[in-house]
Amino acid sequence: MTLFNILIVDDEDEFRELTIKRLKKRDLQCEGAANGEQALEMIAKGDFDVVLLDVKMPGMDGVEVLREIKRRKPLIEVVMLTGHASVESGIDGMKLGAFDYLMKPIELAPLLEKLKDAYKKKRMQQERIENAQFKRDMAIPS
Repeated sequence: MTLFNILIVDDEDEFRELTIKRLKKRDLQCEGAANGEQALEMIAKGDFDVVLLDVKMPGMDGVEVLREIKRRKPLIEVVMLTGHASVESGIDGMKLGAFDYLMKPIELAPLLEKLKDAYKKKRMQQERIENAQFKRDMAIPS
């Protein structure tokens, strides 16, 4: 499996820690943030490919955090986590550029699949940008 960096953002400590532990067992690189502010600090300093982001959190909610992530580092793919009561927020997140949203509680297999798909999309975007830059750099001036 391709290694990529995941940030798990959820105010529920047990869920966040268990998810990190389960993903690390599958050789994925994971870190956790307990709230939106902490997540944005970590994103500013770190190199994350995919963010798993809870919609309902005290302080900054997931939609606000998503908006900031996309403003600061648009290539990071974000998968929103939502409960039944906040499906609307998941849909709002999609409109703001989230890769997808998943309902809690989530089984590990579909979560892994979604994270891998989000990473593939990020890699494709990066490759397109790199190819465009290469073509521009190699263009013969007229």
